[in-house]
This record gives sequence, C-alpha cells and structure tokens, in this order.
Amino acid sequence: MDIFEYRNEFLKFGLDREDLKDNPFEQFGAWFKDACDAKVSEPNAMCVSTVSPDGAPSSRMVLLKSWDEKGFVFYTNYTSHKAKDLAENPKICAHFFWPELERQLKICGTACKVSAAESLRYFLSRPFGSRLGAWVSHQSSIISSRSLLEMKFEEMKRKFSNGEVPLPDFWGGFRIEPVLFEYWQGRRNRLHDRFQYSKTEDGSWKIERLAP
Repeated sequence: MDIFEYRNEFLKFGLDREDLKDNPFEQFGAWFKDACDAKVSEPNAMCVSTVSPDGAPSSRMVLLKSWDEKGFVFYTNYTSHKAKDLAENPKICAHFFWPELERQLKICGTACKVSAAESLRYFLSRPFGSRLGAWVSHQSSIISSRSLLEMKFEEMKRKFSNGEVPLPDFWGGFRIEPVLFEYWQGRRNRLHDRFQYSKTEDGSWKIERLAP
C-alpha cells in the first residue's frame, strides 16, 4: 500500500507569542480545556517514554489523572517496565496529540512516586472492577492465557466481595516534574508554529519560538 499521499494540510489555527501565557501550566490548562470543548476522544491520553538501564527507549499510552504546578500524575503498577525504567533513570517524556485541534504538546522532566495517601485517594475513586484489576495484573509479565487473568479476577471478586478493595503496595502514581514544554500548532505547508518553555536556574520559564 502506497502511503506517500496520506497527508493533510493544517489550516485551523495559528500560534503567536502573544497567544501564550507566561506560565506553561496555565497554557496547558487552556489547551486542555480546548481539547475537552472540542470533544477530543480521551483528551487526557498521553504517550510516556522512558529509557531502560541498557539505553533502550520505550513508549506507551497512559491517562493523565491529575495535574497542578507540581507536575502531571499518572498511575501504574510499580513492577511494570516503565516503573523499573524510572527507578533506574527518572527522566521521562510525555506527549499529547489532539488531532481535532491540529495540536501536539511535549513535556519533558523527571518522574517521582506520589505519596501513598495520594495514590489511595485516586484508587478509591476507581470503579470496583478497575480496583480488582490492579490486584490481578502483574503488569508486563508474561502470562500463558487470558483465561488465567479471568480466573484471577473471579478469585479477587470473591475475596473482596464486600466491595472494600485495599490499595496494593505495588501500585500507585508517578508525578512528572517538568523542565521543558513544547507547544506545537499545525500550519499550512508544514510551517508549523512551535514554542518551547524551558525552566531556568531561578525557576522561571524562558519562552522561545522553534523552527518547524
């Protein structure tokens, strides 16, 4: 199949320096609201990339579950590949793609575990089945069949039939603490608008336009 002709022109919006807020977290809030208003499918979906101890990069989709000026939080099994990568090298990159708005956002920084109390607050907000699922899946490990998962799920349903599912000690959140944001707006003729916020030594943010 020839995919050379699979392309679109980006015509919806432009992005100028005066459009940007001085604070990259406030800019994220504005763009995230735009994505929600545009009814983007799962606007909080983001690709997070880590690097293994032997230097192999790995990417996967996760869901952003909270954010503030301390950083961006997602949850996972602490025995997963990404958690093991982060234990050795906490550097991480998150990427959002909102095609309906012809926008992308890259966030680079370091990841650290959130507190058990913060993980518990989120865990208790999950549906009953999702809480059971956290106990069932030893994420990233090799399994012989799906039926094994389903058997373990039924076992956990019986074990926690009273509806009280405790937080597993191997499950919780990571907070991405950013040092760089890149806001990308698609434009005609591939002359896209790109602006980078980089954190300075005094904690302020420097804003620069990048070539497309």
